[in-house]
Amino acid sequence: MQKENGDADRPADPGLFPSGEARMSSHDPGKCSVDFPVSVVLPAGGTGERTGLQTPKQFCTFLNRPLISYTIQAFERVSWIQSIVVVVAKESTELMTDIVQRFQHKRIRVVQGGSTRHRSIFNGVRALGEGGDGAPRVKPKVVIIHDAVRPFVEEDFLYKIATAAKEHGAAGAIRPLVSTVIATTAEGYLDHSLERARYRASEMPQGFTYDVICRAYERCSESDFEFGTECLHLALQYCGTNAKLIEGPPTLWKVTYKRDLAAAESIIKETLSRSACAITGGSAQAAVLADALQKTMGALDVELDVIPDMMGDNARYLLKGWNFIQVSVSRRCLSEVRATVSALEAANRALLYPVVVVWVHLNGSDGPSLGGGTATAEPAAIMDLASAAKLRNILLYGVQLHRSEPILTPVLCSCPFSSPSGFPVSCVWIHLLSKNDPISVPAQINPFGTLVSGLHRPRSHAASPVPASGACAAGVPVSCVPS
Repeated sequence: MQKENGDADRPADPGLFPSGEARMSSHDPGKCSVDFPVSVVLPAGGTGERTGLQTPKQFCTFLNRPLISYTIQAFERVSWIQSIVVVVAKESTELMTDIVQRFQHKRIRVVQGGSTRHRSIFNGVRALGEGGDGAPRVKPKVVIIHDAVRPFVEEDFLYKIATAAKEHGAAGAIRPLVSTVIATTAEGYLDHSLERARYRASEMPQGFTYDVICRAYERCSESDFEFGTECLHLALQYCGTNAKLIEGPPTLWKVTYKRDLAAAESIIKETLSRSACAITGGSAQAAVLADALQKTMGALDVELDVIPDMMGDNARYLLKGWNFIQVSVSRRCLSEVRATVSALEAANRALLYPVVVVWVHLNGSDGPSLGGGTATAEPAAIMDLASAAKLRNILLYGVQLHRSEPILTPVLCSCPFSSPSGFPVSCVWIHLLSKNDPISVPAQINPFGTLVSGLHRPRSHAASPVPASGACAAGVPVSCVPS
């Protein structure tokens, strides 16, 4: 059973994952390109025995998406990869097809695997040479094979593998051994140990010319199909192709155990929180406040772009960001917040990841207090808006500063509640009091900026109430400082 999915109209996605650190990749997607056709085979038929979970790990979900969706995304954002074949167990074909459709993955074919890893990969390789109806099709020059449970692979390394495979016939990623490998006797005693400096761990991705990998599988024995695990060895044994080995980054690790799923989720959350976009609505005072936030969040290693609106060229921020801060001073702008949320919904922006929107409002000195007037209705209004946005995977927060008292003190904090879907929704309304004028308030904004930055990280759907002596949102504490 096979399915092919064409390009879909959907938002851009972040480059996951940079070398060694959990931050957004600065790699230019158009920087690497190849002049030969490249396709990918993702074996995804594992049962997940080592995770101890009933669900195979490639289908385990975090941030509302299965792990395999993140791996597919890492390849489909590479423009020079022409097609991706996902090989799954027969009983998972319908589930995988649903994932492809739900997350609008493109250039994907879902094919049925075999009884072993090598048989599944061979099925994927053969599918590249035939259409969905079994008819012949143009074969790729290079085939990249990668584990479905290794979601963190970057385009620049895929480029190295693809070009080396074209030149040498085969290429593969390697990493230094982190532990000494020993051989034991049948009785369970030490036989000998290997000199760790001479050996490397074989990793994924691996690349082959189509002719080499196809011929290797056509010639390999039943024993190889049944017990073998190393594709590079098949190319050497049956085609005489000595693979070029390329040192890979530490991010090529494989999700193997249950704890690895939590680590992968943490990495993705941290990556998504590395940048934000502040929208000032063209207000000079809002721009001052946004500039102060920019400095504070920059000290926290969060890059903040400040723009007046999302019109014209600024519309590109809508399709590249995952965190938005709507800034207003004196003038209420709930309608502008609604417009931002509506634009994100219209762009289907939260399809791949939760999007965070924080409304930061600085009241004028003559504005109403939070305890009365229109301010009383505003927390309820933003909570209603947050409830509706949550259904589209958009997490909305409201943060308010009010100039009236000499000390910066939190008055009201988080208001968690449940949405109609049953998922908790966080709407955090922080009321900060300060006597300063709108130009000098930002100078005392460090704890406030820490709070706003902290709202981006957890991407959870509930926040706990906090005591009057401090403020927190989603587990990020904020201390008070005198103005």
